[in-house]
Amino acid sequence: MRLHRLDITAFGPFGGSQSVDFDDLSAAGLFLLHGSTGAGKTSVLDAVCYALYGSVPGARQSAQGLTLRSDHAAPTTRTTVTLELTVAGRRLEITRQPPWERPKKGNRQGTTVDKARSRLREYDASTGAWKDLSRSHQEIGEEITQMLGMSREQFCQVVLLPQGDFARFLRADAEARGRLLGRLFDTHRFAEVEKRLAERRRAAEAEVRDGDAALLADAHRMQQAAGGAMELPELTPGEPGLAEAVLIAAAVARSTAREELTVAHCRLAAAESAQAAAERALADVRETTRLQRRFAEARERVRLLEERADGHREAQARMERARKAEAVAPAVELRDAADAENRRAAATRARACGLLPDTFADAGAAGLAAAARRAAEELGGLESARRAELRLAELAEERTGLDRQERADEDVLQEAEAWLAGWEATRAGLQTRIDTAQEAATRAEQLAVQREPAARRLKAARMRDQLVGDTDTAADRARRAQDETLTAKDHWLEVKERRLNGIAAELAAQLTDGEPCAVCGATEHPAPARKDAGHVDREAEKQALDAYQAAEERQAERERYVGVVREALAAATAEAGDTPTGKLADEVAELERLFTAARRDASALLPAREELRRAEQEHERRLTARQQAEIRTAARVGHRERLDRERAALEAELAEARGALDSVAARSAQLERQVALLTDAADSARAADDTAQRLKDADARLADAAFRAGFDTPQAAADALLDDTARRELQRRLDARQSEEAAVRAVLAEADTAAAAQRPPADTTAAEQAAAEAGRQLREAASARDAAARRCTELDRLSARSAAGVRRLAPLRAQYDRVARMAGLTAGTSADNERKMRLESYVLAARLEQVAAAATVRLRRMSSGRYTLVHSDDRAGRGRSGLGLHVVDAWTGRERDTATLSGGETFFASLALALGLADVVTDEAGGVRLDTLFIDEGFGSLDDQTLDEVLDVLDSLRERDRSVGIVSHVADLRRRIHAQLEVVKGRSGSTLRQRGH
Repeated sequence: MRLHRLDITAFGPFGGSQSVDFDDLSAAGLFLLHGSTGAGKTSVLDAVCYALYGSVPGARQSAQGLTLRSDHAAPTTRTTVTLELTVAGRRLEITRQPPWERPKKGNRQGTTVDKARSRLREYDASTGAWKDLSRSHQEIGEEITQMLGMSREQFCQVVLLPQGDFARFLRADAEARGRLLGRLFDTHRFAEVEKRLAERRRAAEAEVRDGDAALLADAHRMQQAAGGAMELPELTPGEPGLAEAVLIAAAVARSTAREELTVAHCRLAAAESAQAAAERALADVRETTRLQRRFAEARERVRLLEERADGHREAQARMERARKAEAVAPAVELRDAADAENRRAAATRARACGLLPDTFADAGAAGLAAAARRAAEELGGLESARRAELRLAELAEERTGLDRQERADEDVLQEAEAWLAGWEATRAGLQTRIDTAQEAATRAEQLAVQREPAARRLKAARMRDQLVGDTDTAADRARRAQDETLTAKDHWLEVKERRLNGIAAELAAQLTDGEPCAVCGATEHPAPARKDAGHVDREAEKQALDAYQAAEERQAERERYVGVVREALAAATAEAGDTPTGKLADEVAELERLFTAARRDASALLPAREELRRAEQEHERRLTARQQAEIRTAARVGHRERLDRERAALEAELAEARGALDSVAARSAQLERQVALLTDAADSARAADDTAQRLKDADARLADAAFRAGFDTPQAAADALLDDTARRELQRRLDARQSEEAAVRAVLAEADTAAAAQRPPADTTAAEQAAAEAGRQLREAASARDAAARRCTELDRLSARSAAGVRRLAPLRAQYDRVARMAGLTAGTSADNERKMRLESYVLAARLEQVAAAATVRLRRMSSGRYTLVHSDDRAGRGRSGLGLHVVDAWTGRERDTATLSGGETFFASLALALGLADVVTDEAGGVRLDTLFIDEGFGSLDDQTLDEVLDVLDSLRERDRSVGIVSHVADLRRRIHAQLEVVKGRSGSTLRQRGH
């Protein structure tokens, strides 16, 4: 990597734009970057780091990057850093702009923040032009890191060599060295290996413990299943031998359970035999008891049958009479039906004759029928009269309608004549209203054209009067703001001058005995500067600067406001002219009054036109209505005469047809009722005669049937009849008696029942007690056998599961042993790791050994062959070994700790260590050439001879085509090194001055 050019704008202490030509500086091999304290030497290196990685080293980088901006820069100048360099044969240009808090555009107050920007370009030699590669922060960062092969931390240690850090590295303990080397060589992956092994060890241990816990839980279940006869091993999960002990105890428990199961089987077989014998004896006793009870019940049933013999004979006789009466039943039913029908017909005849006049009381069916025919013939003759009566009613309604139409037409004619008489006057009045409203509308349009310009002039005049006073007030405020800004600026410059004068005391306050000075690198501070009574710190300077900037913003804001007010005043004056505001207000008021009156008069135009249109429509309607009414009046005269002639003819016909009644309809209704009553009476008389004859015939047939069936009278036969329910009940009683007699005879004829009746009564209670006792003993034996079988099954299941768990746990236990041994070895806690060295420390120790070897080459030259750096892996006290660093003094032949070196010795030892570390990290990063290096401070602690030797070593770096920039304010180096880059500070910010070789 070789730097070519660096352009800085508004970055750090540089308020303007500055450029550095590294090609010119690197031509001499060594170049010096110097300047007074606080001028910004380190800011040049920060700019290089920011261009490459988008951030600066250490605490100088804020979260948003806003602190990178120069306090001396103008508000409209954006912070920009551009670096041109060559990496891996590619010439690149990187431009970065951090977030920028700038004033808002236009006349808006306040500030806004623009986002950070980045750009990466590559020079194309074939076209001689730059081409864009990316504008993404992330892509540019990844591309630069990949090409350089190192992170920002590695770059700051390898390219920007901070001597203070390496001096602390020499004096640090093993842990501090480990942290620094870990960042440089990225050994995080080895720490991750240690962490992963520890996690795997804990996970494997947890799995083994869980497996042992499950195995021990199964052992407890087996102990419960064995009834407490099993002894468990007194081991905890994770202890060796637990699995074997559990399996042995399970085998003993299974053997014992099987012996108990065999004994239970034998006891169950004996109990089953005893129970079967008891059940057979109980069955025999119960059978004897049943037969004896059966014989006794049969004897009791015989006695009951003998007591009910008389009732049985009566039922048999009753059944015989019912069978004879069944032959008479159809005749009885026929006679009863004829009698009921005759009674109904007689009642119907009496009701029909009761509705007729007394003259028909003794008339027979034939006389009633003849009277009905005569009434029907008279009713048929009235049909024509009914039609004439309906037509007469229609004629009366039609005549009434004609009278109503005549009255309506007369009203229409009178109203139309009255309205048409005033039509001409109405039309003339409406036309006058339309003409007047049209004139008012024309006048309103003319006034509207004059009204708007007059209102604008009045508004502009009022604004003109107001802005005259505002302009004077704004100008006074702007002058006061200018005075306040000048005062604040003078105060800030005075405070800044006082702080710069006392900056030495401020730096001296940060010195610590034994620690190198940030300016000269010395570890001894015999006479540090002291703060005087009026010392000004950075906070006071910042407050003064903030006050000055705030006053400057207020001044700018008020000056902008004055310009805005004056522009508004000029515009208002151009619009309003010189006419007084009062006169313009009167003119506007008069125009407004006239315009309002004209609009009010013009608003009547549309209503007047609409009213005229409606009046003309009404005129046409009235004329049409009058003509139609006259036509209808003429047509009604002939129609009325025709109706009168037809009515006279119909009234003569109806007078003859009505007779004594009021109307033909009444006479017709009277005849209809008479025909219906006579017809009903004739029908009921004929039905009564027919039913009486049928009743007489049924009585004769019933008497004949009763005689043939053997009954003295028809009533006797009827009494002997039984309905279906009574007959079935009587037959059921007879059948039940017969079945009972047969069943009793069968029981008494049974041989075993008769034999059992001869024996003494059986003792059922004793037999049942004996059978119950045998059943209880059988259940106890079966329960014992089942419990033993379940115990064996459960022990077999749990033993099989335990054996499977042991087999499954064996690989886990073996894996745990391997992982635990490896984790202990990498963590440095294993007995096999004699030096208690962690894996990461082991890797870092190898890197430190390479760094010490590379540093010794330059250290021997700087110390005239006296000192050699060596790596030590001895343990320090009770800590772990691996990162010790010693120096071998060739003058004494003794090896001692690097913390015993003096200030100057520490400087060139740390310089040699930094250069050696740069070589090792470069090789570790893939062999990327680092053609430009920077060494920051520390040369003030060297004597002249040692300084020459150190410069010779640095000058020898040119053999590898490197250029080395030394950052120092030591005056003697400005005499020895001709190529220089000077940082000059001033009130408006720092500037750069470059001098070539």
